[in-house]
Amino acid sequence: MTVSGKRILLIISGGIAAYKSLDLIRRLRERGAVVRPVMTKAAQEFITPLAVGALSASHVYTELFSREDEQDVGHIRLARDTDLIIVAPASADLMAKMAHGLADDLASTILLATDRPVLVAPAMNPKMWAAAPTTRNVATLSSDGIRFIGPMAGEMAENNEAGLGRMAEPLEIVAAAEALFAGTSSGDRPKPLAGRTAIVTSGPTHEPIDPVRYIANRSSGRQGHAIAAALAKLGADVTLVSGPVAIADPSGVTTVHVERADEMLEAVSGLLPADIAVMVAAVADWRVASSSDQKIKKQPGEAPAPILLTENPDILKTVGHHAQRPGLVVGFAAETQDIEKNGRAKLQRKGADMIVANDVSPETGIMGGVRNSVKIISADGVDAWPDLDKDEVATRLAALIAERLAAKTA
Repeated sequence: MTVSGKRILLIISGGIAAYKSLDLIRRLRERGAVVRPVMTKAAQEFITPLAVGALSASHVYTELFSREDEQDVGHIRLARDTDLIIVAPASADLMAKMAHGLADDLASTILLATDRPVLVAPAMNPKMWAAAPTTRNVATLSSDGIRFIGPMAGEMAENNEAGLGRMAEPLEIVAAAEALFAGTSSGDRPKPLAGRTAIVTSGPTHEPIDPVRYIANRSSGRQGHAIAAALAKLGADVTLVSGPVAIADPSGVTTVHVERADEMLEAVSGLLPADIAVMVAAVADWRVASSSDQKIKKQPGEAPAPILLTENPDILKTVGHHAQRPGLVVGFAAETQDIEKNGRAKLQRKGADMIVANDVSPETGIMGGVRNSVKIISADGVDAWPDLDKDEVATRLAALIAERLAAKTA
Protein backbone atom coordinates (compact mmCIF):
# COMPACT_ATOMS: atom_id res chain seq x y z
CA MET A 1 0.00 0.00 0.00
CA THR A 2 1.23 3.50 -0.82
CA VAL A 3 1.00 6.66 1.26
CA SER A 4 -1.32 8.25 -1.32
CA GLY A 5 -4.18 10.02 0.42
CA LYS A 6 -2.73 9.36 3.87
CA ARG A 7 -2.52 12.12 6.46
CA ILE A 8 0.96 12.17 7.96
CA LEU A 9 2.02 14.28 10.92
CA LEU A 10 5.77 14.85 10.65
CA ILE A 11 7.52 15.77 13.90
CA ILE A 12 10.99 17.26 13.32
CA SER A 13 13.29 17.37 16.33
CA GLY A 14 16.72 18.95 16.75
CA GLY A 15 19.86 17.74 15.01
CA ILE A 16 21.86 18.28 11.85
CA ALA A 17 19.81 15.51 10.20
CA ALA A 18 16.81 17.86 10.28
CA TYR A 19 17.81 18.99 6.78
CA LYS A 20 16.78 15.52 5.53
CA SER A 21 13.24 16.16 6.70
CA LEU A 22 12.88 18.70 3.89
CA ASP A 23 13.49 15.98 1.31
CA LEU A 24 11.25 13.60 3.26
CA ILE A 25 8.38 16.08 2.97
CA ARG A 26 8.94 16.29 -0.78
CA ARG A 27 9.08 12.49 -1.16
CA LEU A 28 5.89 11.99 0.82
CA ARG A 29 3.97 14.70 -1.04
CA GLU A 30 5.03 13.51 -4.49
CA ARG A 31 3.47 10.16 -3.56
CA GLY A 32 0.18 11.80 -2.66
CA ALA A 33 0.48 12.10 1.13
CA VAL A 34 -0.79 15.10 3.05
CA VAL A 35 2.00 16.26 5.37
CA ARG A 36 1.36 18.39 8.47
CA PRO A 37 4.65 19.42 10.14
CA VAL A 38 5.50 20.00 13.80
CA MET A 39 8.90 21.44 14.74
CA THR A 40 10.58 21.47 18.13
CA LYS A 41 12.46 24.54 19.29
CA ALA A 42 15.76 22.74 18.68
CA ALA A 43 14.74 21.81 15.13
CA GLN A 44 14.34 25.50 14.33
CA GLU A 45 18.04 25.99 15.08
CA PHE A 46 18.86 23.85 12.01
CA ILE A 47 16.08 24.53 9.49
CA THR A 48 13.41 27.23 9.34
CA PRO A 49 9.63 26.91 9.63
CA LEU A 50 9.48 28.97 6.43
CA ALA A 51 11.26 26.25 4.44
CA VAL A 52 9.21 23.48 6.04
CA GLY A 53 5.97 25.34 5.40
CA ALA A 54 6.85 26.05 1.77
CA LEU A 55 7.60 22.40 1.02
CA SER A 56 4.64 20.99 2.93
CA ALA A 57 2.15 23.65 1.77
CA SER A 58 0.86 23.53 5.33
CA HIS A 59 0.90 25.55 8.53
CA VAL A 60 3.93 24.63 10.66
CA TYR A 61 3.09 23.96 14.31
CA THR A 62 5.77 24.97 16.80
CA GLU A 63 4.22 26.09 20.10
CA LEU A 64 2.23 24.19 22.71
CA PHE A 65 0.69 27.38 24.09
CA SER A 66 -0.11 29.10 20.80
CA ARG A 67 -3.16 31.32 21.22
CA GLU A 68 -4.24 30.60 17.64
CA ASP A 69 -3.55 26.87 17.43
CA GLU A 70 -4.77 25.92 20.92
CA GLN A 71 -8.21 27.55 20.73
CA ASP A 72 -9.64 24.11 19.94
CA VAL A 73 -7.09 22.08 21.97
CA GLY A 74 -4.82 21.88 18.96
CA HIS A 75 -2.36 19.33 20.33
CA ILE A 76 -5.15 16.77 20.81
CA ARG A 77 -6.50 17.46 17.32
CA LEU A 78 -3.02 17.03 15.84
CA ALA A 79 -2.51 13.80 17.81
CA ARG A 80 -5.72 12.22 16.51
CA ASP A 81 -6.43 13.81 13.10
CA THR A 82 -3.77 11.78 11.29
CA ASP A 83 -3.14 8.30 9.90
CA LEU A 84 0.52 8.11 10.95
CA ILE A 85 3.02 10.12 12.97
CA ILE A 86 6.60 10.13 11.71
CA VAL A 87 9.34 11.49 13.97
CA ALA A 88 12.33 12.33 11.76
CA PRO A 89 14.86 13.05 12.96
CA ALA A 90 14.18 11.69 16.43
CA SER A 91 16.76 12.98 18.90
CA ALA A 92 17.87 11.09 22.00
CA ASP A 93 16.16 13.76 24.07
CA LEU A 94 12.78 13.38 22.38
CA MET A 95 12.94 9.57 22.56
CA ALA A 96 13.72 9.83 26.29
CA LYS A 97 10.64 12.03 26.74
CA MET A 98 8.54 9.51 24.82
CA ALA A 99 9.81 6.57 26.87
CA HIS A 100 9.11 8.31 30.18
CA GLY A 101 5.83 9.96 29.26
CA LEU A 102 7.06 13.54 29.50
CA ALA A 103 5.05 16.27 27.80
CA ASP A 104 6.72 19.67 28.12
CA ASP A 105 6.42 20.89 24.53
CA LEU A 106 4.11 20.45 21.56
CA ALA A 107 5.91 17.45 20.04
CA SER A 108 6.13 15.39 23.24
CA THR A 109 2.54 16.28 24.19
CA ILE A 110 1.24 15.09 20.81
CA LEU A 111 3.19 11.83 21.12
CA LEU A 112 1.78 11.19 24.58
CA ALA A 113 -1.79 11.99 23.50
CA THR A 114 -1.89 10.04 20.25
CA ASP A 115 -3.52 6.68 19.59
CA ARG A 116 -2.17 6.52 16.03
CA PRO A 117 0.82 4.50 14.72
CA VAL A 118 4.19 6.15 15.32
CA LEU A 119 7.28 5.60 13.14
CA VAL A 120 10.57 6.90 14.58
CA ALA A 121 13.77 7.62 12.61
CA PRO A 122 16.54 8.20 15.19
CA ALA A 123 19.57 10.40 14.49
CA MET A 124 22.38 11.07 16.94
CA ASN A 125 26.05 10.57 17.72
CA PRO A 126 27.02 6.85 17.80
CA LYS A 127 28.06 7.11 21.46
CA MET A 128 24.65 8.54 22.33
CA TRP A 129 22.89 5.75 20.40
CA ALA A 130 24.97 3.05 22.12
CA ALA A 131 24.55 4.59 25.59
CA ALA A 132 22.73 2.42 28.11
CA PRO A 133 19.89 4.93 28.71
CA THR A 134 19.15 5.14 24.98
CA THR A 135 19.16 1.34 24.69
CA ARG A 136 16.68 1.11 27.55
CA ASN A 137 14.49 3.83 26.06
CA VAL A 138 14.42 2.15 22.64
CA ALA A 139 13.48 -1.17 24.24
CA THR A 140 10.68 0.56 26.19
CA LEU A 141 9.35 2.30 23.10
CA SER A 142 9.51 -0.91 21.09
CA SER A 143 7.51 -2.76 23.74
CA ASP A 144 5.00 0.12 23.62
CA GLY A 145 4.46 -0.53 19.92
CA ILE A 146 6.57 2.29 18.48
CA ARG A 147 8.11 1.36 15.11
CA PHE A 148 11.71 2.25 14.23
CA ILE A 149 13.57 2.79 10.97
CA GLY A 150 17.33 3.12 11.45
CA PRO A 151 19.63 4.52 12.54
CA MET A 152 22.14 3.61 9.85
CA ALA A 153 25.91 3.25 9.93
CA GLY A 154 28.08 5.92 8.35
CA GLU A 155 30.09 9.09 8.77
CA MET A 156 28.82 11.66 11.25
CA ALA A 157 28.77 15.45 10.99
CA GLU A 158 31.47 15.55 13.67
CA ASN A 159 35.07 15.21 12.51
CA ASN A 160 36.45 11.66 12.54
CA GLU A 161 33.21 10.20 13.91
CA ALA A 162 31.57 7.16 12.34
CA GLY A 163 29.20 4.42 13.40
CA LEU A 164 25.50 3.81 13.96
CA GLY A 165 23.63 7.06 14.28
CA ARG A 166 22.81 8.42 10.83
CA MET A 167 19.15 9.04 10.13
CA ALA A 168 17.61 6.71 7.54
CA GLU A 169 17.36 8.21 4.08
CA PRO A 170 14.00 9.79 3.15
CA LEU A 171 13.12 7.04 0.66
CA GLU A 172 13.84 4.39 3.30
CA ILE A 173 11.46 6.17 5.68
CA VAL A 174 8.81 6.36 2.96
CA ALA A 175 9.21 2.62 2.31
CA ALA A 176 8.84 1.92 6.03
CA ALA A 177 5.66 4.01 6.14
CA GLU A 178 4.25 2.16 3.13
CA ALA A 179 5.08 -1.19 4.72
CA LEU A 180 3.40 -0.11 7.94
CA PHE A 181 0.22 0.87 6.08
CA ALA A 182 0.31 -2.39 4.12
CA GLY A 183 0.53 -4.39 7.34
CA THR A 184 -2.40 -2.60 8.95
CA SER A 185 -4.72 -2.40 5.94
CA SER A 186 -8.22 -3.50 6.89
CA GLY A 187 -8.73 -4.83 3.37
CA ASP A 188 -5.81 -7.24 3.51
CA ARG A 189 -6.44 -10.96 3.70
CA PRO A 190 -5.60 -12.25 7.21
CA LYS A 191 -1.95 -13.23 7.40
CA PRO A 192 -0.78 -16.40 9.20
CA LEU A 193 1.19 -14.47 11.84
CA ALA A 194 -1.23 -11.56 12.26
CA GLY A 195 -1.50 -10.64 15.92
CA ARG A 196 1.72 -12.51 16.80
CA THR A 197 4.82 -10.87 18.25
CA ALA A 198 8.31 -11.96 17.24
CA ILE A 199 11.83 -11.23 18.46
CA VAL A 200 14.73 -11.75 16.06
CA THR A 201 18.42 -11.24 16.83
CA SER A 202 20.91 -10.58 14.06
CA GLY A 203 24.50 -9.69 13.28
CA PRO A 204 27.57 -10.03 15.48
CA THR A 205 28.32 -8.53 18.86
CA HIS A 206 31.41 -6.43 19.50
CA GLU A 207 33.10 -7.09 22.83
CA PRO A 208 35.63 -4.31 23.55
CA ILE A 209 39.24 -5.03 24.40
CA ASP A 210 40.01 -1.32 24.51
CA PRO A 211 38.47 1.72 22.75
CA VAL A 212 40.00 0.58 19.44
CA ARG A 213 39.91 -3.23 19.43
CA TYR A 214 37.16 -5.76 20.00
CA ILE A 215 36.25 -9.45 19.78
CA ALA A 216 33.60 -10.33 17.20
CA ASN A 217 32.26 -12.97 14.83
CA ARG A 218 32.18 -12.75 11.02
CA SER A 219 28.46 -12.05 10.63
CA SER A 220 26.96 -9.60 8.14
CA GLY A 221 23.45 -9.76 9.61
CA ARG A 222 21.92 -10.55 6.20
CA GLN A 223 20.21 -13.75 7.29
CA GLY A 224 18.77 -12.37 10.52
CA HIS A 225 17.54 -9.19 8.85
CA ALA A 226 15.93 -11.22 6.06
CA ILE A 227 14.13 -13.44 8.59
CA ALA A 228 12.80 -10.41 10.46
CA ALA A 229 11.43 -9.00 7.19
CA ALA A 230 9.90 -12.35 6.19
CA LEU A 231 8.09 -12.72 9.53
CA ALA A 232 6.76 -9.17 9.20
CA LYS A 233 5.41 -9.98 5.71
CA LEU A 234 3.40 -12.80 7.28
CA GLY A 235 1.79 -10.30 9.63
CA ALA A 236 3.95 -10.61 12.76
CA ASP A 237 4.81 -7.57 14.86
CA VAL A 238 8.59 -7.99 14.71
CA THR A 239 11.32 -6.43 16.81
CA LEU A 240 14.83 -7.00 15.47
CA VAL A 241 17.68 -6.72 17.98
CA SER A 242 20.73 -6.15 15.82
CA GLY A 243 24.41 -6.06 16.58
CA PRO A 244 26.71 -3.76 14.57
CA VAL A 245 26.08 -4.33 10.84
CA ALA A 246 26.61 -2.35 7.64
CA ILE A 247 23.20 -3.12 6.09
CA ALA A 248 19.94 -1.19 6.31
CA ASP A 249 17.22 -2.02 8.81
CA PRO A 250 14.41 -4.02 7.19
CA SER A 251 11.21 -2.11 6.43
CA GLY A 252 8.15 -2.81 8.54
CA VAL A 253 10.25 -4.00 11.46
CA THR A 254 11.16 -2.27 14.72
CA THR A 255 14.93 -2.41 15.09
CA VAL A 256 16.90 -2.06 18.32
CA HIS A 257 20.65 -1.61 17.83
CA VAL A 258 23.13 -2.91 20.38
CA GLU A 259 26.88 -3.49 20.53
CA ARG A 260 27.65 -6.08 23.21
CA ALA A 261 26.17 -9.45 24.20
CA ASP A 262 24.95 -8.16 27.56
CA GLU A 263 23.12 -5.32 25.79
CA MET A 264 21.52 -7.80 23.40
CA LEU A 265 20.36 -9.98 26.29
CA GLU A 266 18.91 -6.96 28.09
CA ALA A 267 17.04 -5.86 24.96
CA VAL A 268 15.68 -9.35 24.27
CA SER A 269 14.62 -9.90 27.88
CA GLY A 270 12.83 -6.55 27.86
CA LEU A 271 10.75 -7.68 24.86
CA LEU A 272 9.36 -10.79 26.57
CA PRO A 273 6.72 -12.14 26.55
CA ALA A 274 6.49 -12.84 22.81
CA ASP A 275 5.05 -15.55 20.60
CA ILE A 276 8.18 -16.23 18.55
CA ALA A 277 11.92 -15.90 19.17
CA VAL A 278 14.44 -16.49 16.38
CA MET A 279 17.97 -16.15 17.70
CA VAL A 280 20.12 -15.69 14.59
CA ALA A 281 22.84 -13.39 15.95
CA ALA A 282 26.42 -14.65 16.02
CA VAL A 283 27.00 -13.63 19.62
CA ALA A 284 30.63 -13.65 20.76
CA ASP A 285 31.06 -16.53 23.21
CA TRP A 286 33.59 -14.64 25.28
CA ARG A 287 34.37 -11.10 26.32
CA VAL A 288 37.38 -9.51 27.98
CA ALA A 289 37.04 -9.80 31.74
CA SER A 290 38.23 -6.22 32.19
CA SER A 291 38.47 -4.05 29.08
CA SER A 292 40.85 -1.10 29.05
CA ASP A 293 39.59 2.50 29.03
CA GLN A 294 42.64 3.51 27.00
CA LYS A 295 44.22 1.98 23.91
CA ILE A 296 46.66 -0.77 24.88
CA LYS A 297 50.06 0.26 23.49
CA LYS A 298 52.71 -2.07 22.14
CA GLN A 299 55.95 -1.97 24.09
CA PRO A 300 59.11 -2.58 22.02
CA GLY A 301 60.73 -5.88 22.88
CA GLU A 302 57.93 -6.95 25.21
CA ALA A 303 55.34 -9.67 24.70
CA PRO A 304 51.71 -8.51 24.64
CA ALA A 305 49.94 -8.49 27.97
CA PRO A 306 47.69 -11.55 28.41
CA ILE A 307 43.97 -11.00 27.91
CA LEU A 308 41.73 -12.75 30.40
CA LEU A 309 38.41 -13.84 28.89
CA THR A 310 35.11 -14.57 30.58
CA GLU A 311 32.02 -16.25 29.15
CA ASN A 312 29.24 -14.11 27.70
CA PRO A 313 25.58 -14.74 28.58
CA ASP A 314 23.90 -17.47 26.51
CA ILE A 315 20.95 -15.60 25.02
CA LEU A 316 19.32 -18.56 23.26
CA LYS A 317 19.53 -20.74 26.38
CA THR A 318 18.17 -17.93 28.54
CA VAL A 319 15.17 -17.48 26.23
CA GLY A 320 14.64 -21.25 25.82
CA HIS A 321 14.38 -21.76 29.59
CA HIS A 322 12.79 -18.43 30.50
CA ALA A 323 9.69 -18.21 32.70
CA GLN A 324 8.13 -16.18 29.86
CA ARG A 325 9.42 -18.52 27.14
CA PRO A 326 7.95 -17.73 23.71
CA GLY A 327 5.63 -20.30 22.17
CA LEU A 328 8.22 -21.12 19.52
CA VAL A 329 11.98 -20.73 19.99
CA VAL A 330 14.33 -21.11 17.03
CA GLY A 331 18.11 -21.05 17.33
CA PHE A 332 20.96 -21.06 14.84
CA ALA A 333 24.05 -23.26 14.97
CA ALA A 334 27.00 -22.06 12.93
CA GLU A 335 29.34 -25.05 12.77
CA THR A 336 32.47 -26.12 10.90
CA GLN A 337 32.21 -29.86 11.63
CA ASP A 338 29.69 -32.48 12.83
CA ILE A 339 26.82 -30.22 11.78
CA GLU A 340 23.92 -32.52 12.68
CA LYS A 341 25.50 -33.87 15.87
CA ASN A 342 26.27 -30.43 17.22
CA GLY A 343 22.87 -29.13 16.11
CA ARG A 344 21.01 -31.92 17.94
CA ALA A 345 23.03 -31.31 21.10
CA LYS A 346 22.27 -27.61 20.91
CA LEU A 347 18.54 -28.31 20.46
CA GLN A 348 18.42 -30.16 23.79
CA ARG A 349 20.83 -27.94 25.69
CA LYS A 350 19.27 -24.62 24.72
CA GLY A 351 15.61 -25.57 25.14
CA ALA A 352 14.78 -24.69 21.51
CA ASP A 353 12.01 -26.05 19.29
CA MET A 354 14.15 -25.87 16.16
CA ILE A 355 17.80 -25.38 15.34
CA VAL A 356 18.84 -24.03 11.96
CA ALA A 357 22.29 -25.52 11.48
CA ASN A 358 24.73 -24.58 8.76
CA ASP A 359 28.33 -25.18 7.75
CA VAL A 360 30.25 -21.91 8.04
CA SER A 361 33.66 -23.26 7.07
CA PRO A 362 35.63 -20.57 5.19
CA GLU A 363 35.26 -22.37 1.86
CA THR A 364 31.44 -22.19 2.03
CA GLY A 365 31.39 -18.39 1.96
CA ILE A 366 28.24 -18.35 4.10
CA MET A 367 29.50 -15.97 6.78
CA GLY A 368 29.14 -12.57 5.15
CA GLY A 369 27.80 -14.05 1.89
CA VAL A 370 24.38 -13.90 0.23
CA ARG A 371 23.56 -17.64 0.10
CA ASN A 372 23.02 -20.28 2.77
CA SER A 373 22.62 -24.04 3.04
CA VAL A 374 20.84 -25.11 6.21
CA LYS A 375 19.51 -28.14 8.01
CA ILE A 376 16.39 -27.77 10.14
CA ILE A 377 16.81 -29.88 13.26
CA SER A 378 13.85 -30.55 15.54
CA ALA A 379 12.25 -33.35 17.55
CA ASP A 380 10.75 -34.53 14.24
CA GLY A 381 14.17 -35.14 12.69
CA VAL A 382 16.46 -33.36 10.24
CA ASP A 383 15.33 -31.61 7.07
CA ALA A 384 18.21 -30.63 4.77
CA TRP A 385 17.40 -27.67 2.52
CA PRO A 386 19.22 -27.02 -0.77
CA ASP A 387 21.61 -24.14 -1.28
CA LEU A 388 19.42 -21.01 -1.39
CA ASP A 389 19.58 -17.25 -1.40
CA LYS A 390 19.35 -15.98 2.18
CA ASP A 391 16.07 -14.21 1.37
CA GLU A 392 14.60 -17.53 0.20
CA VAL A 393 15.85 -19.27 3.36
CA ALA A 394 14.10 -16.53 5.35
CA THR A 395 10.84 -16.91 3.41
CA ARG A 396 10.80 -20.69 3.86
CA LEU A 397 11.72 -20.47 7.54
CA ALA A 398 9.01 -17.86 8.24
CA ALA A 399 6.40 -20.11 6.62
CA LEU A 400 7.64 -23.07 8.65
CA ILE A 401 7.49 -21.02 11.86
CA ALA A 402 3.88 -20.02 11.09
CA GLU A 403 2.98 -23.66 10.49
CA ARG A 404 4.69 -24.97 13.65
CA LEU A 405 3.27 -22.20 15.82
CA ALA A 406 -0.25 -22.85 14.54
CA ALA A 407 0.16 -26.55 15.30
CA LYS A 408 1.45 -25.87 18.82
CA THR A 409 -1.37 -23.50 19.69
CA ALA A 410 -4.18 -25.43 18.01
